[in-house]
Amino acid sequence: MNLNFTTMVGIVLTIANIAGGILLGLATLDKWDGESNFFNKIASSLAPFQTVIGGVLVILPLITFWNNLLFNIVSILGGILLLTHVFGKVPALETTLRKLSDQLMPFKAIIGIALLVIGILRIF
Repeated sequence: MNLNFTTMVGIVLTIANIAGGILLGLATLDKWDGESNFFNKIASSLAPFQTVIGGVLVILPLITFWNNLLFNIVSILGGILLLTHVFGKVPALETTLRKLSDQLMPFKAIIGIALLVIGILRIF
């Protein structure tokens, strides 16, 4: 099996989209699954990797930005929301990134569900 770089980036980005979608859309997903707590269990397993998932969602779409432009923009926005807790460690960009994150926060669940849908669509 010979996978080229773009294919590998696509596979990793698909996994990151699904994981990020679960983390960001947890409030909505929890309402949908009722008493099973299925998404809560997955999110608790993914939570320690939030920074890595957010970093992947910001960096990898920049590599293939013009391919699937809308998907990549949503991935970057989701990555920014997942990296909110890290912004204090980047003093030069902290205020700009925090303002952007604060503006995106009301759309957190929508972006999360969009990431999940994008990840599932990329599988097919």
